[in-house]
Amino acid sequence: GKRKIHYLFKDGKEMAEEYEVKTGQLVSRKWREKNTLGGSGKWQVEVGEPTSPLLGVLESELIKESSSNPVFMRKDTLTSFQWRIRNLPYPKEVYSVSVEKEQRCCVIRTTNKKYYKKFSIPDLDRYQLPLDAAALSFTHANNTLIITYQKPKEILAAEEQLQKELKKIKAANNGDGDCKTQ
Repeated sequence: GKRKIHYLFKDGKEMAEEYEVKTGQLVSRKWREKNTLGGSGKWQVEVGEPTSPLLGVLESELIKESSSNPVFMRKDTLTSFQWRIRNLPYPKEVYSVSVEKEQRCCVIRTTNKKYYKKFSIPDLDRYQLPLDAAALSFTHANNTLIITYQKPKEILAAEEQLQKELKKIKAANNGDGDCKTQ
């Protein structure tokens, strides 16, 4: 039900994307760079569930993060960028979401000073598009703050073109084997 696409760039960066086969919706996007010794670095999740580190037997007995801490993740829809922050129990009136145009980021604040977060929109940075405060909205339900930013028409057109190109590509193999590049 998912299609994985792996990109290798000339500067040594790698990007892996997963799409729903039926809808063409982006499920996850991860980036990786070479480290200083030339080996592969860790994957940085841009879209999708954050990866939880695998805990060894010894590590499980050490101090670990509380499961009630807020969890910030991005989950896009076909027409908008969407971020979800779980474990935020405050009512909607407490939150304020705004755009900082000069810093090219969005800011989440609470009036009770319990949560503050700055985040950028890498897709807009890649296309060098300005941030638009009118495209930003938010809602709160089930202890989750959902922030939505409507995709600009340039990005919608580029994604539509990308989907057309991806449909032309034949799958390398249907197994989960290692991908060999030459």
